[in-house]
Amino acid sequence: MEQEKIKELQQKANAIRQHVIREVAQANSGHIGGALSIADIVSYLYFKEMNVDPSNPKWQDRDRLVLSKGHACAALYAALAEKGFFPVEELLTFRQTGTRLQGHPDMRKTPGVDMSTGSLGQGLSVANGMALAAKLDKKDYRVFVILGDGEIQEGQVWEAAMTAAHYKLDNVTAFLDYNGLQIDGPVKEVMSPSPVEDKFKAFGWNVISIDGHDFNQIEDAVQQAKACKGKPTMIVANTVKGKGVSFMENQVGWHGVAPNEEERDAALKELGV
Repeated sequence: MEQEKIKELQQKANAIRQHVIREVAQANSGHIGGALSIADIVSYLYFKEMNVDPSNPKWQDRDRLVLSKGHACAALYAALAEKGFFPVEELLTFRQTGTRLQGHPDMRKTPGVDMSTGSLGQGLSVANGMALAAKLDKKDYRVFVILGDGEIQEGQVWEAAMTAAHYKLDNVTAFLDYNGLQIDGPVKEVMSPSPVEDKFKAFGWNVISIDGHDFNQIEDAVQQAKACKGKPTMIVANTVKGKGVSFMENQVGWHGVAPNEEERDAALKELGV
């Protein structure tokens, strides 16, 4: 990828992280750690890869994104606002009464949200349905889904993994936000899903492991996924929970805690504000 494009994506990811901090601080509620860990992936998808039209959010031929780990929606909302689906100023209504920006995504109310999510484990099943519909309708749009590493402890994820492979849904590309932490502690201690790569390979998936904060690696993985025929692709993105804010990085306590005013300002300062 050209350096100029990488710089643009880095700037967008940084803007997304700034918005996440402001959203959660303003609401005094939200899930900050896992939103920060997916900012680079979301930046790449919306500002490099996905074919979407903010002026026509329900365009039938658009690419789709299912944020299966719906509690990280502060990052999704930030990307959608930066893309132009709704005003950036609206982000500060996050999780407030009457807002379109609820604590979990709502496809009925929020422009650009392709699927209502929040009950963990269901997103891949939905993505499969979208992808199968594309095959049946002979459409060439692609479906992306972002799952959490704690989320794949859910049995439905593995049923969906079998389904995607069985139907050869090569238009499904999943990202696993593999930051190693969930609300109750380290994923490997709560209920280890390892070895993740081997398991998805055994389920018939094309599996690629990357640094989820490296745009060249994200780009290469997505291009490999598009080139792979007859199999869905799982991109295991090794990430840092709380990425970009030193005192939040790799700290399980920042899974679902809002920063106070002092912490907000310190975080924003680290992000260049």
